[in-house]
Amino acid sequence: MQNKLPVYILISLLLLVLLAIVSLYMGVYEFNESSLLKVLWASIANGDAISASDKYVLFDIRLPRIVMAILIGSALAVSGTCLQGMFKNPLATPSLIGITSGASLFAALTIVLGSSIRPFIPDILNYSLISIMAFIGAVLTMTFVYRMSTINGKTNIIIMLLSGVAVSALAGALTGFLTYLSKEEQLRDLTFWSLGSLGAASWLKNGILFVIIALSYILLINKGKALNAMMLGEKDAQHLGIPVEKIKKQIIILTALMVGTCVAFSGSIGFVGLIVPYILRLIFKSNYHIILPLSAILGSILLLCADTISRTLVAPSEIPIGILTAFMGAPIFIAILIRFKKSM
Repeated sequence: MQNKLPVYILISLLLLVLLAIVSLYMGVYEFNESSLLKVLWASIANGDAISASDKYVLFDIRLPRIVMAILIGSALAVSGTCLQGMFKNPLATPSLIGITSGASLFAALTIVLGSSIRPFIPDILNYSLISIMAFIGAVLTMTFVYRMSTINGKTNIIIMLLSGVAVSALAGALTGFLTYLSKEEQLRDLTFWSLGSLGAASWLKNGILFVIIALSYILLINKGKALNAMMLGEKDAQHLGIPVEKIKKQIIILTALMVGTCVAFSGSIGFVGLIVPYILRLIFKSNYHIILPLSAILGSILLLCADTISRTLVAPSEIPIGILTAFMGAPIFIAILIRFKKSM
């Protein structure tokens, strides 16, 4: 099965490309040209040959949004897969262990109190202040949960999940208090974070996401065999020459970096890191050598589907994408619990 990994990746990539093309056609706006391919070709060959509205919708609205869905879906799925492999638990996702809540809390702090902080910060950091604070919140939350759940070098899954629930509850309460204190404009921004949306996609944000995700994948995407060894137990993995503690630190830092950046740009989008590994685990068991790279593509497919549905189902209005992923993820979460109950 491992020898077929390139085939699985190729098929998944072709499906993602096909879905991206279909998503370009979906929307309220209808292009003046009879074919979207003509719009693309005209914009490349002669930009003046197409109308300004066609060009704007294609290159400033739909394409950036599709690219952001691909990047964020991939990052969230890989983060969830790495955490589940590290903690040896199918419930360990960025949202369930508090990373998303921590990032959202620090983003909310920046939205509500940022006006009093920005005068003391260099101008070059003002634009990315929310992203930086979301990353700090994700790192602090993950570090706290990890330290709380680690006893004598071993991770206690029950304490990890309970710590995540406690941190999520505390962060949610503080975010609610900030919502109570916020002004009208700040309240709209906070609502964006709580429900999740890709409506603010831009090429600059996609560039930042691409750089962070690419750097993270260089260290994470080839950790499948190491995660397989860690599933046997940390001591057994160390005997096989796996640097367990080093890999744990890499997963914690890079997962927090990716999730923090995703939350900063799109708000809270949950369950992607739970759905994708679960589906792949049903097909490939717990072979992370296959699951990890495929999760990067399947996560993109899942979020791109959800975003396409969110902006076309009740057009011209838009359903917050976080609501759709929760509708998809909650039944799978229940299915995992039922399966675990039957195995007891």
